[in-house]
Amino acid sequence: MNGHTLYSIGELARRTGATVKTIRFYSDCGLVPPTDRSPAGYRLYDNGAVARLDLVRTLRDLGLELAAIRKVMDRELTLSAVAAAHAEALDVQIRILRLRRAVLTAVARREATPEETNLMHKLAKLSETERRRLVGDFLDAAFGGVGTGSMFAGIMRSMTPHLPEDPDAEQVQAWVELAELAEDPEFRTYVRHLVEDQAAGHIADTPPSPHRDLAAIVRDQIAPAVAAGIEPASPQADPIVSALMTRCTPLLESRDDAKSRGQLLTRLERMNDPRRERYFSLLAVINGWPGPESLQPVLDWSVHALQARIQQ
Repeated sequence: MNGHTLYSIGELARRTGATVKTIRFYSDCGLVPPTDRSPAGYRLYDNGAVARLDLVRTLRDLGLELAAIRKVMDRELTLSAVAAAHAEALDVQIRILRLRRAVLTAVARREATPEETNLMHKLAKLSETERRRLVGDFLDAAFGGVGTGSMFAGIMRSMTPHLPEDPDAEQVQAWVELAELAEDPEFRTYVRHLVEDQAAGHIADTPPSPHRDLAAIVRDQIAPAVAAGIEPASPQADPIVSALMTRCTPLLESRDDAKSRGQLLTRLERMNDPRRERYFSLLAVINGWPGPESLQPVLDWSVHALQARIQQ
C-alpha cells in the first residue's frame, strides 16, 4: 500500500472496522475530511485519513468530546493537554460515582427511609469547609466552656475526622454515619456529660494524662480480671474492685466510700454507651487509623461489680 492509494468510504469502513455511517458523520464534522472525490462525486480517503480515523475513534473511546478532538486534530491543543484535562474530569466523575455508591450501599444495608436517604446524601456531598464547620459545631457543643485554656485541645484533635480527598466507599459511609451522630442533639448532650465528668476530676493547670484518664485506669485495672474469667460479683473480685476504687477516688467528687462507688458507677455506665465506641470506630475508618480497642468488656465487668456491691 503506497501513499497515493485512495479508498472509497466503503473500503475505508472495511479496513478500519468502522461503519459507513460513523465515517460519514466524522467526515461531515470535519474530523476525517475526504482527501478527494471521484468523478461521480464520491468521497475518497488516503492513508492519512485512515490514521485520523483511528485516532478519532481512540479518543472517542476514551470519552473525549468532539469539540476537544477537533482542537487536537487541528493542532489548536496538544493531545497531552487534552488528556490531562480529561483525566482530571474523570477523577471528579469517579469521586461522584464512589459517593453515590457509598450512599446507596449504606441505604441498602440500613434499609433507610426516604428521609434518612436524603439526609445521608446531603451529608456525603458536604464540601471540606462544610464538613469542618459541622465537626467544629459538634466539638464546641461538647467542649465549649468546660475547663480552662487548652485543657481538652489534644482530645478535641483526636476526635476530629479528616476525610481524605479521594475516600473509598467505606470511608464515605463512615463519614455519613459519624456526621449523623455529630448532628444528633442527644449524642451532643451525651458527649458533653462525658467531658464534664472528666473535667470534674481534673487538676487545674495540668494537661490530661493517662494517670487521670478514667477509661485508661479501668482498662489497666480490670482487663486482667476479665482475661482470667473472674466473675464481677464473686469474692475473688473484691480486691480488684478495692484497687479500682483506690485509683479512681481522686477523680471523684466524694471521698465517702458509698457515695464514691455510686459516682463511679454513674460515670462508668455513661461511658459504656455504645455510641461512644461507635464514634471512635468510625473515626478510625475515616482517618485511616487502626481500629480502637473495645472497652466494653472491662466497662461491663466494672459496672456489674459495682452494682453487686452497692446492692449489698
